[in-house]
Amino acid sequence: MGRCHRTEIAVTEDEGRPVRFTWNGRVYGVRRIIDHWVTLRTDWSPESSAQVPERRHWRVEAGAADARGVYELRHDTPTGRWFLSRVRG
Repeated sequence: MGRCHRTEIAVTEDEGRPVRFTWNGRVYGVRRIIDHWVTLRTDWSPESSAQVPERRHWRVEAGAADARGVYELRHDTPTGRWFLSRVRG
């Protein structure tokens, strides 16, 4: 298991894929994408938006200068916001 978070983070993308992110003032370079999946937001209704709001999830191996691990990132496509969902040792 790992520690769960719901922290908004800044992410640099390349063709929609995360290549680095900033969390707690540190920049983490994505070394490898382990998994990627898409879910639909459960609070969406057709009346509220014409766009079906996807959440794109990425499990990545990433590291900063003194920290390396597996991180789960989430991208809310309607808002463009990124979140750190989980940290695995």
